[in-house]
Amino acid sequence: MLRVFALLLGCQLLGEVISHAANLPVPGPVLGMVFLLFGLLWLRRVPESLESTSRGLLDNLSLLFVPAGVGIVQHLDILRAQWLPIAAAIVGSTFLTMLVAAAAMLGTEALLARVAAKNA
Repeated sequence: MLRVFALLLGCQLLGEVISHAANLPVPGPVLGMVFLLFGLLWLRRVPESLESTSRGLLDNLSLLFVPAGVGIVQHLDILRAQWLPIAAAIVGSTFLTMLVAAAAMLGTEALLARVAAKNA
């Protein structure tokens, strides 16, 4: 389990270092997940230890949101004063995310259709 945590944190650290060194607009943990993905693709399998540890982390993921919830409760006065811009940002970003996801899906579908037609 410790080796898997070291692997996960190592991928995140590598992503952080590269993100900061190259001044990329991508967060380090996202780059770390990409590195982990490439490593798993290279192995062509998910090691059992990585799967069980990751499953354990996901089972307890809700615990990681406790500090964020405490932070929100500590700043209720700001939320009361700025509720309209916050709500607008949440609704707007959700709508934008849905549009981008739909466009990505349609683009991927069209690309796959072109590849299938080319190979047929």
